[in-house]
Amino acid sequence: MTSPGGHRTEAAPALEALLPALVGWLPQQRWFAAKDRTVDAVRLVGHSEVTSADAVPAVTHAVISVGFTDDGPEETFQLLLGSRPEMPGDLDHSVIGTAAGRTVYDGLADGEITRLLLSLIVSDTTVGPLRFVPEPETEAPIVGPGRPLLGEQSNSSVIYGERAILKLFRRATPGLNPDLELHRALGREHSVEVAPLLGAIEGELPDGEGGSTPMTVAMLQDYASNSADGWSMALTSVRDLLAEGDLRPDEVGGDFAGEATRLGRTVGSVHQELARALGTARLDAAGVRGVADWMLARLELSAQAVPEVAERREAITAVLEGVTAADGLVVHRIHGDLHLGQELRTPRGWLVIDFEGEPSRSLADRVRPDSPLRDVAAMLRSFDYAAFHQLAEWEPGAESPSYLKRRAQEWADRNRSAFCDGYAEITGADPRADLAVLRAYELDKAVYEVLYETRNRPNWLAIPLRSMERLIDRS
Repeated sequence: MTSPGGHRTEAAPALEALLPALVGWLPQQRWFAAKDRTVDAVRLVGHSEVTSADAVPAVTHAVISVGFTDDGPEETFQLLLGSRPEMPGDLDHSVIGTAAGRTVYDGLADGEITRLLLSLIVSDTTVGPLRFVPEPETEAPIVGPGRPLLGEQSNSSVIYGERAILKLFRRATPGLNPDLELHRALGREHSVEVAPLLGAIEGELPDGEGGSTPMTVAMLQDYASNSADGWSMALTSVRDLLAEGDLRPDEVGGDFAGEATRLGRTVGSVHQELARALGTARLDAAGVRGVADWMLARLELSAQAVPEVAERREAITAVLEGVTAADGLVVHRIHGDLHLGQELRTPRGWLVIDFEGEPSRSLADRVRPDSPLRDVAAMLRSFDYAAFHQLAEWEPGAESPSYLKRRAQEWADRNRSAFCDGYAEITGADPRADLAVLRAYELDKAVYEVLYETRNRPNWLAIPLRSMERLIDRS
C-alpha cells in the first residue's frame, strides 16, 4: 500500500532554514552521542515526507550530518520532525525552531504523529523510500497515541498503551540495524528470552553520490509491562547489603544470587539460539591473533587519554594476550553490549533487550561474530558496577570505608559466580574453564570503561580502575 507524502525536494529549503537551530538543540538531547564534542554545523543529508507538507501536523523524516569544531569525523543522525502553523502548549518542550512559517519540533513528542506511525506499520504502508513493515505472523495492537519513554540515552522510544514500544534509532547507519536483525533471527527460533518483534520502519540512507543504501529507521516490539530492569534490582540488593551490619550477602533479604543464576541461564539460552539461527565458526590462530590485536588497539586509544592506563600498558598487554591461549575460538553473533540494564525481569522470567552492540564500535565491528565470552565478561563487569557505584555516588571525592568496599566485593563475587553457574547449566560450558581468555575479555571491557568514564562520568572512574587493577594483579 502506498500513502501520500514521500520524497519531495521542495521541502529541503524549509529544512535548510532549520539547520542553525539544530546546532544548539542537538547537544541538549539525551540521545545525542557526541556530547564531548562541540557542534560546529549541521547539514541535511536527505529527507522524506511522511505526510503532505501542508498537513497538520506535517511529518518529515530527516537525516542530518553533524560537523564539529575539532575537525574530527562527522556523525550522522536521523530525526522525525513534526511541524504546525500553531503549536499546542503541551508540545512547547519539544520545539526546535521555525521554518517556512511553521514551528518544527521533535515529532515523537506528538501523540498524533506516534499514532500515525503505528497505523502505517499495521497497514503495511510505503511512503516514498520509507517502508512501514509489519512482522509476518504477528498482530500489532491498534491503540492510542504513544507515550515517550523517559530516561533513554542512545535512542528514543514511545510506548503504546503498555502493549507495544517503538524505538527510533537515532544514529543513521547503512545496512540492517543489528537490533532488528537479531530480533528477527531469535524470532525464527521462537525465543522466549526476547520480546516479540511486531514490525519496523525501513528506509534509504543517501550516499552523497546520488545513490542510497538501505537502513533501519525504527523497530516495533511487544512492551514488557510490569517489568523491572536488572540494574535497578541489583542496586536495591546492594543497598540492602550495605545497610546491614555484618550479614553475609546470602543472609540479606534482597539477595540477588538467585536472579543472577536465572540471568546466566537466559544469556546462555540466547547464545544457543543465535548460534543455531546464524551459525558458528572456529577462529584459527590468525583469527585469534586478530582478536588480540583489536584489544591492543583499543588499549592504545585508552592509554593516550588516561594516564593510569598508560602507566600499566605493559601489564595490561600481558593479560590481553591471554586470549591467544585459546585453542581456537568458537564465535557467533552475540549481544555485544550486555549489562544489567539490558535485561528486564518480567513475571515470566528475564528478557534481553537492545541488541545494537557497543555504541562506540563501527557497524562492521558490531555485526562481526565474536566469542560468547565477550558477553559473559560484560555481565561480570556489570555486577562490579552494581556493587561499587553506590559508594562513588554516596561519597563523591571521598574514600569509602574499607568495610563497605569489602561488602561490595562480597556481593560482586557471589553474583558473578551465580551468573556463571546459570550459564554453564544451560550451555554445558563453564566460562571459568577458559580463565585466561575470560580475563582478557573482561580486562578489555574495563579498559574501554576507563576511557568512557573519563570522558563522560569522572565520578564513576574509580570503578573500572579498581577492576582493572584487580584483573592485572590476579595471580
